[in-house]
Amino acid sequence: MFLHAAVCDSRMWRGQFDGVSAGHKAIAYDRRGFGATHGEPEDFSAVADLMAVLDATADGKPAILVACSQGGRIALDAALRHPSQVLGLFLIAPGIAGAPEAVYPPAVADLMAGLTEAQQAGDLDCVNAIKARLFLDGPLAPEGRVGGPARRLFLDMNGIALRASPPGTDRDSEQTYSRLGEIGAPSQVIWGEFEFPHIQQRSRHIASTLPNGAGQMLAGTAHLPSLDRPADITALLTEFIGR
Repeated sequence: MFLHAAVCDSRMWRGQFDGVSAGHKAIAYDRRGFGATHGEPEDFSAVADLMAVLDATADGKPAILVACSQGGRIALDAALRHPSQVLGLFLIAPGIAGAPEAVYPPAVADLMAGLTEAQQAGDLDCVNAIKARLFLDGPLAPEGRVGGPARRLFLDMNGIALRASPPGTDRDSEQTYSRLGEIGAPSQVIWGEFEFPHIQQRSRHIASTLPNGAGQMLAGTAHLPSLDRPADITALLTEFIGR
């Protein structure tokens, strides 16, 4: 089961989905307000949405959750709340509820200030471009590091998310950061060399605190290696599934 980042939709997993589906049942979906899915202005639970998709598609079997960023937060919450239905966790730069607030070094803080300014001005095209700089290139790498089809796909996916009607409030409120020791599923945590420093630190903490966790930094990538390093992520995922 593939869970996308908040700056993407299910298309971020195209390469991995094709590689995994040859030998396994692979499921990917767009969350509320992303891709082809519309959201209503109502309170909801992203974990309950995930479990509904699993109930409808997984034939009653537990699933390996493959997740990036905000998708990782949902996957970790689901593993804490529904352990019998989560066979394993393959997490890329996962978010997590209850984590410490981000602290940015000066150069990254300047980039974040530019993003805030564009958001306040309502310039969605500028917001999209800055998010590509931050999440695709990585704040610790040169702007434009990733180009071609991967960049065009990112701009399309995040452009849809930026212009979508707000789906309402996610009412999930687990403080999972302080309860990582309760998640027993075998887990692999990956983060990129060019990732935000606080996300690298958070990923290391998650990998070392999960009872059956392992961590790995992937060189030459940032927040979305499924886009710019698809073959490497497919190989790591296939190895994890095999274990």
